[in-house]
Amino acid sequence: MTSYEEAETEETVTCLHLTFYHPGQDEKMMFRCLNFCRREQVRADDTAKFGRDSSVCRYSLVDTRVSRIQFSLQFYRKLHTSEYGFEIKNLSKKTKLTVNQTELGYLNKIDLPWKCIICFGDYQILAEIQEGEAVDYFETHLHLAEAPILQEKCLPSLQPIPENGISPSFFLSQGKSPTEIDENDL
Repeated sequence: MTSYEEAETEETVTCLHLTFYHPGQDEKMMFRCLNFCRREQVRADDTAKFGRDSSVCRYSLVDTRVSRIQFSLQFYRKLHTSEYGFEIKNLSKKTKLTVNQTELGYLNKIDLPWKCIICFGDYQILAEIQEGEAVDYFETHLHLAEAPILQEKCLPSLQPIPENGISPSFFLSQGKSPTEIDENDL
């Protein structure tokens, strides 16, 4: 038997990729305390906190407009499954937090979708979950965006797209209203 045959089975690790953007990031350097482009292990029973207070928050933002503790992420195992997820909780009494279009007030929490945009103030954070199997810890991988995330990433449109692919706004911009025609007339 060779050594690789006797080795422990390697577990994949759940990784939370977070891409940060703020319009004043070049001048104000509010992300200077974050460790970008290197994965970091977080124990499964730890709560990952984001905010201004570096003595409490694992991820510190250097900005007086950010709450002492802005929000937290908690890793958990979903009931009756082997799947893992994250729960996001707003810990700011003054600033609302939005996850995609869901607004969270103080102490409100929801499950973090596998891909979403978290916003508070002028901050935009793209969160993407890469699934894994490890139970004792997860990893975070922080990135810095050059351009606004809300303009970079297109969230699904809430307006239906007609079968012909022509948007109703096309007709409205030409002063015409859409008319129904039989497909055999085309």
